[in-house]
Amino acid sequence: MDSEPPLHREDLMGKPWFRTKVYGYGADLPCSWEGWAVMVAFVVALFSLHAIPDALTKAHPWLEPTLRVLLILALILVGRAKSDRPWFSWKQKD
Repeated sequence: MDSEPPLHREDLMGKPWFRTKVYGYGADLPCSWEGWAVMVAFVVALFSLHAIPDALTKAHPWLEPTLRVLLILALILVGRAKSDRPWFSWKQKD
């Protein structure tokens, strides 16, 4: 019976866009141009929220904070999906 080799994270997700932190939880700075493009798009999107007209934000005061939270969640999900290993580790430095 032919057994297939086990799939690695890079086989499933392609090359990583973010490296994980050495200590603790989360991703570090981007390690590829795609990761940097995601970060630039995130910053541009955050600053573009200031372009929402005042009349709209006064009529719907929940709009801007909700969009901020959604942008942050999107960045976290992309970072988690495209990082090189699971987010929590406590490795020894060499």
